[in-house]
Amino acid sequence: WEPSDEGTKLIAWYKNKTGITLNGSDVSQWDDSSDNSYNMAQTFASKQPEYIDSTGALRFVPADVQSLQTGSDIELSGNFTIGIKLYPNASNIVVLGDNTMNNEFFKITTTTNLRFKTDGSTADLATDSGSLVGDNYLVVTRNASDLITLYLNGVAQADTETLAGTANIDAIGVRNPETNPYSGDISEIQIYDTETTALTANVNAYLAGL
Repeated sequence: WEPSDEGTKLIAWYKNKTGITLNGSDVSQWDDSSDNSYNMAQTFASKQPEYIDSTGALRFVPADVQSLQTGSDIELSGNFTIGIKLYPNASNIVVLGDNTMNNEFFKITTTTNLRFKTDGSTADLATDSGSLVGDNYLVVTRNASDLITLYLNGVAQADTETLAGTANIDAIGVRNPETNPYSGDISEIQIYDTETTALTANVNAYLAGL
């Protein structure tokens, strides 16, 4: 299985070691490997994350507010599945967000809490026991009943929340206005506008293999 097997349900795919444009050892653009061209770029050299050649990860330094941004919003109004392979080294940091619109983000607020905020409303997803800081892969899903579920390293966490609204994403590593910058590595991001048991299993298995 590959994310591209999902056809038009694959909205954006920032694939490990793929579609990377380098400015020296830093990343000026990470191309979307889906058919939708939501390429993430950064024109300011000081804000470009470092490329780690051995793992294909992008390393973000929060002091420099390093981030990547696309020119048009990814909009998730209904079901969605988002999978991320990452190694954050701090909390109170944004993984995905919107840097042109307020109150749209996925943020690691503490070592045991992931916050999803959209349209001014908030869903806080607590982990059962594991830490969100460290070498992890996360999958976040929303089903037809607006139920949000967090999977940490392939395991569904008990704390689920309900939150409707259109999730807007145009940035990796920051939210509007240039706030809560990410700290650590991000290796891959997959975004789908659907949610199924099979897809969740496939995304978890794929990220586990990176």
